[in-house]
Amino acid sequence: MKVHYIQHVPFEGLSSIEDYMDAHAHDISATHLYKGDALPSINDFDWLIVMGGPMGIYDEENYPWLKEEKFLSEQL
Repeated sequence: MKVHYIQHVPFEGLSSIEDYMDAHAHDISATHLYKGDALPSINDFDWLIVMGGPMGIYDEENYPWLKEEKFLSEQL
């Protein structure tokens, strides 16, 4: 299974979720939005994990990538 996660801040990773993914031999990829990474296509993964962070859903002015991320989520 191809698992992709979106990470908003550098101090918040997958932790024990990554242990589970490794134990089940899932392929893991990531988008680090705080580094400016591009979001994946909906066809690039089977399972999407969206991590948390200090931003709110309407904070697009401070976090411009939120609009694109919400659009990706709407396609699921």
